[in-house]
Amino acid sequence: QVQLVESGGGLVQAGGSLRLSCAASGRTFSNYAMGWFRQAPGKEREFVAAINWSGSSTYYADSVKGRFTVSRDNAKNTMYLQMNSLKPEDTAVYYCAAARKYPATNIADARSWGQGTQVTVSS
Repeated sequence: QVQLVESGGGLVQAGGSLRLSCAASGRTFSNYAMGWFRQAPGKEREFVAAINWSGSSTYYADSVKGRFTVSRDNAKNTMYLQMNSLKPEDTAVYYCAAARKYPATNIADARSWGQGTQVTVSS
């Protein structure tokens, strides 16, 4: 299994930006399609964005399309999520996931999970 560690979360005002990182170790990073999910208090974990093995294709939830950008650097074993024009409803714990399929939009598709990083957007 690949081990994943997220970073970059924090508190930001509405309209602001954050960049999350997901560092991978333990297995060949480029063998995995990757994704971001989030879970708000009292809600189920939901899909946010996915990227294929090479980074040539991306896929987004409608709620973040046009505001969030997922990317990866296979040489650095790292995936990123650039979040712009943040809204209070984006407040959640953000998780990265490694998968064998693309796009991995269901929780059951994930092979490995990170521990999560908190993103809080104030109004």
